[in-house]
Amino acid sequence: MARTDEYELVGELTVEVYVHGGLVNPASPYVSTLRNAADRAANAELLVAEVEGEVVGAVAYCPPGSPYAELAGPDEAEFRMLAVRKTARANGVGRAMVRACAERARTAGLAGLRLSTQRNMDSAQRLYERMGFVRTPDRDWAPAPGVDLLTYALSF
Repeated sequence: MARTDEYELVGELTVEVYVHGGLVNPASPYVSTLRNAADRAANAELLVAEVEGEVVGAVAYCPPGSPYAELAGPDEAEFRMLAVRKTARANGVGRAMVRACAERARTAGLAGLRLSTQRNMDSAQRLYERMGFVRTPDRDWAPAPGVDLLTYALSF
């Protein structure tokens, strides 16, 4: 779980990955949501990954009832805003954070874990598929014009 003193760092890390990584337009109103890690911590579970004491990744685990859960049904959890610093990629950080979310959902006795991802997040999609997530095209959606999200689910 992220500590209060890490919220600003997590917000900046998330913006760095999404905006500076070319995944989200810097003028998008979503940037303020990405930056607001304190709100994610208050309304979901904000998990961080550290390597040698440095925060290199973060994800919001959204249990049932979380206002951040946009896709999950009542017996499912969801995760959002998975971000891994470029220098820490390919070292299992993203996989560990997704695994932590899945373990929380399993421990809670939920039926599964869901996520939405942008079409341009190819490496994330490969990770999810390798971890057993399956595409659920019937749940694909668009939160804003021109922002088409693909959905995946992991059933337990």
